[in-house]
Amino acid sequence: MSKIKTPETLREAMAYFADPDVSLQFLQFLRWPEGVTCAHCDAKDPMFLKTRRIWKCRVCRKQFSVKMGTVFEDSPLGLDKWLPAIWMLANSKNGISSYEMARGLGVTQKTAWFMLGRIRLAMQARSFKKMSGSVETDETFVGGLAKNMHKSKKLRVITGTGVEDKTAIVGHLQRGDDKNASTVRAAFAPAIGANELHALIHKNVERGSILYTDKWRGYRRLTGDYKHEIIDHGEAYVRGLVHTNGLENFWSLQESDRSRPCTRYDVRPNANAN
Repeated sequence: MSKIKTPETLREAMAYFADPDVSLQFLQFLRWPEGVTCAHCDAKDPMFLKTRRIWKCRVCRKQFSVKMGTVFEDSPLGLDKWLPAIWMLANSKNGISSYEMARGLGVTQKTAWFMLGRIRLAMQARSFKKMSGSVETDETFVGGLAKNMHKSKKLRVITGTGVEDKTAIVGHLQRGDDKNASTVRAAFAPAIGANELHALIHKNVERGSILYTDKWRGYRRLTGDYKHEIIDHGEAYVRGLVHTNGLENFWSLQESDRSRPCTRYDVRPNANAN
């Protein structure tokens, strides 16, 4: 498979991955784009046992499948279920419930819940590589909405503006292009002062990158390490390429689906959204 095909709709995904050989080639290309290597010893050019759709290493003589070492391992479900499930979750901007996935795939709700758990785990960040290029940084606060609380509870748990009673989350978005999706990383922050924000930015963003933030004082004094562009939300939300709308879109998706782990996602926010 010299070029990988990606279905555009759920109907296409179901039809495309229904063929077990096509599903195998698809996942094989994603996992071993330079050619299959042994999952046990990394030896090259293992023997392919076509009748069982597995490989046997010529060096260590052990057998392995394309599922081995992945979230699909030890699951009796075929790739004709797993791959459409990944497509459904990755293409649902507001998330997807286990009931909805169960109906779409023709499996039980418990099975869909199990699949969603593993897929979401696989979506979490597994790389220490820093972001580079054009990066947006923004913060948000996660916690119960005061308007949804009973009056007695609101008086008990909400103090001041309510921000002090919520958890601070800082996100970084590396802007994508026509070929690559934007990448988001988000993490808990003990506070949103300059020390905490600078530490998170230096940990996640390569020095010399273009950094877009709002005018919050915690982002000051970053010009020595980054090309720092600031948007003042008191005046405007977009000034050419200077904005944080990509992360604002991401925060809105998180508000609509609190069940997803807030660690890493590949998304395609509109970089010029108003």
